[in-house]
Amino acid sequence: MSTAGLARLGCLAGVVAAVGLLPWLSGRDPALTVLRARSAEQEATPEALAAIRADLGLDAGPLTMLGNWASRALRGDLGTSWVSGTDVLPSVVSGLQVSLSLMAAAFGVAVLLACALVVPVLIRGRGSAGAFAAMLAAVPEFLLATVALLVCGVWLGVLPTSGWQGPQYLVLPALALGVPAGGLLGRLVADALPAVLDERWVELWRGAGVGRVRVSAAALRRVLPPLVPQFGMAAVGLTGGAVAVETVFAVPGIGRTALGAAKSQDLPLLQGSVLALLALGLAAGALAALVRRRLLGPALRDAGLTLPAPRPVRTHPAVPVVLGAILLVTIGWGLLRDPYAVDTTARLLAPSWAHPLGTDGLGRDVLARLGHGAASTVGTAAAVSAVSLLLSLALGFLPGVATGAADIANALPPVIVGILVAAAAGPGTGGAALAVALISWPPLAAHAAVLVQEIRASAFLTAQRAMGAPPFWILTRHVLPSVAGPVTRHALLRLPGIALALASLGFIGLGAQPPAPEWGLLLDESRAYVERAPWAALAPAVALALLAGLAVSTAAYAESRPGSSSRGTGRGTGHSAPSPRKEPSLEHSAS
Repeated sequence: MSTAGLARLGCLAGVVAAVGLLPWLSGRDPALTVLRARSAEQEATPEALAAIRADLGLDAGPLTMLGNWASRALRGDLGTSWVSGTDVLPSVVSGLQVSLSLMAAAFGVAVLLACALVVPVLIRGRGSAGAFAAMLAAVPEFLLATVALLVCGVWLGVLPTSGWQGPQYLVLPALALGVPAGGLLGRLVADALPAVLDERWVELWRGAGVGRVRVSAAALRRVLPPLVPQFGMAAVGLTGGAVAVETVFAVPGIGRTALGAAKSQDLPLLQGSVLALLALGLAAGALAALVRRRLLGPALRDAGLTLPAPRPVRTHPAVPVVLGAILLVTIGWGLLRDPYAVDTTARLLAPSWAHPLGTDGLGRDVLARLGHGAASTVGTAAAVSAVSLLLSLALGFLPGVATGAADIANALPPVIVGILVAAAAGPGTGGAALAVALISWPPLAAHAAVLVQEIRASAFLTAQRAMGAPPFWILTRHVLPSVAGPVTRHALLRLPGIALALASLGFIGLGAQPPAPEWGLLLDESRAYVERAPWAALAPAVALALLAGLAVSTAAYAESRPGSSSRGTGRGTGHSAPSPRKEPSLEHSAS
């Protein structure tokens, strides 16, 4: 078996082991949790706790507990809920059915939106999805869900905003999940089509009288195989986004079940839910690989079919400057105010000169909390980016290990990792940062691996070795400087996306905890009184939208500069690898 295959199996085994050892890793006494769930008034005596440990098999040690759990899981026995006392498997199956229905509807929305972005390119034979599709792809699902709830559910009252009682309850959650995925898929296909339509075979077909429909179908068949892995990544993104969307709309899916189990420390239910979510992610990746093989056919199955580099999204250099200036002014203004001052007589005030963005449910100034929350969020995102950069530079010299580990990391959205970390260490800023760091390194590591391979194969280094230069001198003087610069700039481009991932964990209660003024947490807190004070929700929502716009416009400007590269980073887009000293484009990160 190859190094990548061994790394893939090792990482998968590690993830499954972490799930199985959650009762031991949590740092809390599971017996006390069960006792409180069964009888809140019973005294936690040593005898009562010992009896519960013996009943649950918690006194057998971690390895024995892991083996017993794994053997039961293989037989379809996921244990008994610590809170309700019922079997876990029916709850997992029920939540999984709901989530699969929601994800199927969301994928349908994504495909329809992608078709709407691709059809104009097929008709004109040129053009691109452009900045609009990139902006749609960058909008976090939890933000879109909140805005949809506010506009369609509260202001217009045209669609239900919570529950799961009929097809009409599916509309808003499916839109919130499907629009970002559709923007990503539409942009990928529409950006690759113009170059394909300029290929020689298209001209020959048209000269032979082949109709536009057949040419378009053949062009799509030429485009899709290298992009199918990215379709699988979009499906994985739906898995992670479903947790926040199900929370916003109170949908009883597997994501909301896992989140509730993590918060209540119902570890058997959490283990079953996370296993189901992990299986969904792995199944999406395997299905994408199978579809790609079928599209390629036997003749090209082992070929590295790639697409021409997509044309970069054009943006005026003033766009990121303006967006950045708006954010900086707002943050700076807020930093001059006290984010923790409580004034119950000024609850839910509308924007005024005294409170430019109004007040929240405790009378705290929204502008102050927005400014201080940005400072902590961006600072944490910078630390996560630095850790991801160091890890990617190290793994860049082990491409087989990096590839295998990245396959497993790509199947785990930040929300799922955040749930596991929160179950083990408790919710908080540190846990959210760790969760995002664990899955934010694959694109950087792929970029570093490509650069290392190309630099090591260069004629210059061959000459250096022939002259007797020691390996350590070549590594420190030539290889590392050539790799570190481009990968560092790539990491900076992903900084806003990491901040959005941290905000998503704060939104569902796995990140910063009250009274911290974190943007995702601000948006979550404002949902309780969104009908009375919509400005309290709009302020962090607009700030997050500006952050997403800044990420897209900065990446677009970086890749449109002379000498920059718009090629992929090795995350399965099928594009050629970037050449040394060039930065790849910023893609949506399920983030």
